[in-house]
Order: sequence, then structure tokens, then C-alpha cells
Amino acid sequence: MGTDDTTYDGEESSPFTSQAEYDATAADVFEELIEVWVVAPMKVIWNDIRGRFGILIIAIYLLMGTVGVAFWPTPSLSQAPRLVQPFENMRYPLGTDAFGQDLLGLMIHSTPAMLKMILSGAIFGGVMGIAVGLVAGYMGGTVDKVLMTVTDTFGSIPGLPLLLILVALIEPTNPWLVGIVLNIQGWAGGSRGIRGQTLALRNKEYVEASRSMGQSTSNVLFKEILPELMPMIVIGFLGGATSIISASVGLYFLGILPYSTQNWGVVLNQAYMQSGALYSLEAAHWLLVPLFTITFLNFGFVLLAQSLDQVFNPRVRARHEARKQSADDGPQGPQNDEFADDAATQVGVQ
Repeated sequence: MGTDDTTYDGEESSPFTSQAEYDATAADVFEELIEVWVVAPMKVIWNDIRGRFGILIIAIYLLMGTVGVAFWPTPSLSQAPRLVQPFENMRYPLGTDAFGQDLLGLMIHSTPAMLKMILSGAIFGGVMGIAVGLVAGYMGGTVDKVLMTVTDTFGSIPGLPLLLILVALIEPTNPWLVGIVLNIQGWAGGSRGIRGQTLALRNKEYVEASRSMGQSTSNVLFKEILPELMPMIVIGFLGGATSIISASVGLYFLGILPYSTQNWGVVLNQAYMQSGALYSLEAAHWLLVPLFTITFLNFGFVLLAQSLDQVFNPRVRARHEARKQSADDGPQGPQNDEFADDAATQVGVQ
């Protein structure tokens, strides 16, 4: 006799005809996406001491560049006595320079331009690297050869002479444009790495299945391959941010980039060139304040980049998901941690 596909109540029991207990609404899908892509990664980062400090440091600079400029007075010449030492006068907590300008005010009001340069430069380098690397790695053949030849040629041009030519031609003063100019070659190295990963991913079973089902090239690239590259993309974005900070400060310090407002590199230049702060204890804070400001922001990005390794580590994510599931099922005491560790171990083995 054949297998009966119905129950004693006459209802179909085939798993192919069963229905979900409820239909997922758009709100449910959105909530799930927020949990997977925002809440879960933030919890993993916050549980890592490096990520916690990295977020706090970057948050301080974001507040300086947004709220701080609205509440802290704009520094001006001769607004205070010259070379006031740090914490000597709490109206000027970090002291003043040889022009009588509040150093804390200079740091705060220089932050918005720096944040704009970081954002525009990192996004430009990331988008260019992703676009070139994805297309070259996925298409292969002549397209790959042409794109990689252009990339290698562009990346082989000496960086400083290229910047000098671009600065002389464009004379950028807008921080958004300055960020793009500073990272004009930053996409070349990133595109090489993305191409290599794409070459390995394009032959995966799920990518070939998507192609066989008639999915368009854009759908395959953005839905199947791009999510797998997110660890490299995010880490590359943070690495590009630190490079832009160093490049902008260096070029402003050397006087290569034109400026109409104060900048951390400009403050360093004035401290070093005009008052010899490197050799004078009285003016040493004029040099140390911008140096500490630059180093602290770089340090925040480095800490955040290191903690992101935990976010993209499948073992850590599995442990987090298992603990969340056990918490939803109810407190079980020490068994929760054992269950989470077992689940993480299974993912690690797979």
C-alpha cells in the first residue's frame, strides 16, 4: 500500500503543504533585520572592552563636532592671555597658544571639518574599491584584465606628487572635497582584496544556484556576494579613516593643503614653526594638545576595528545567538552558558 499523506482527521500532513503558524508582516521583517544587522553586532562590540572604548572615543569626537561647536565659543585672536598653561585657568582648560587662542576651542571647532574629510574620503575609497573589485572578480576574463590593469596603473603612481598636482589644480578648501582628494588612491589596494575574495565566492554553490535561477548580475552581486565581503569592507573603511586623518594632518602641517579655518595640522605647524614649542616647556602644551587629539581619535578607530573581528567571528556570533535564545526560553542557570558554548563549538567545527 502507498504511504498515506493524511492524518486520521483527514488533514494533510506533508511538510510541503503545511503552513506557518503566522504570517510575517513587514514590521516583523524589519525588526528581524534590525536585530541581525544592528542590535546583535552592537551587543557583541559592547561586550568587548576594546569595542566599548572605541565607541566611547568616537562618540566624544562626534559630540565635539556637532554639539560642541554650538556650545563652546569660537576661538579668536587675543581672546585670552598668551600661553596659559593647561588647567591653570578653567575658562581655558587646555591652555592657550601664543596668539591668545583657546586650545580646547581650536580642537573642538576643527573637528567638524576633520569628520567631513574622514567620511567623504572613506566612502569614496570604499565605493570605488567595492565597485571595481566586485565587477572584476565576478566577470573575469577581459573585464577583469582591463579593470586590474587600470587599478595597478593608478595605484603605482607616487602618492605625494599626485597629491601636489591635484592640490595645485583644484586648490580644495571644502573638507568634503579634501577627503576625496586625500583618498584618491585608497581604493586601489582595497579593490585588489575584494576581487580576490569575489573570485573565491563566485563558484560557491549558492551563487551558482542564484545564477541558474535567472537572477540578474546585480542581484547576485549585492544579495549573495556583497554580504560575505562586509568584514573586509568595514575594516577597510576604518583603516581608510585613520589614513585620512594622518594624511590631512601631515599635509596641513606642511602647508601643502590650502586652508581658510583652523585645523589640527595647522595648529601643529604654528606651534612648531612660530614658537619653537618642540624646544620650549612654556609652549609644549601647544604642541601636545593637537598631538593627543589626533592620536586619541586614531586610537578609537583602531580599537573599534579590532573589536569588529568579534562581530564577524562566527563562533562569537553563535554564542551570542544561543545565549539570546536560552534567555528567551527562560533562565536555566549555568545550563545556558553550556548550551551557548556547545552551539558555538558546533558552528566552529562546521
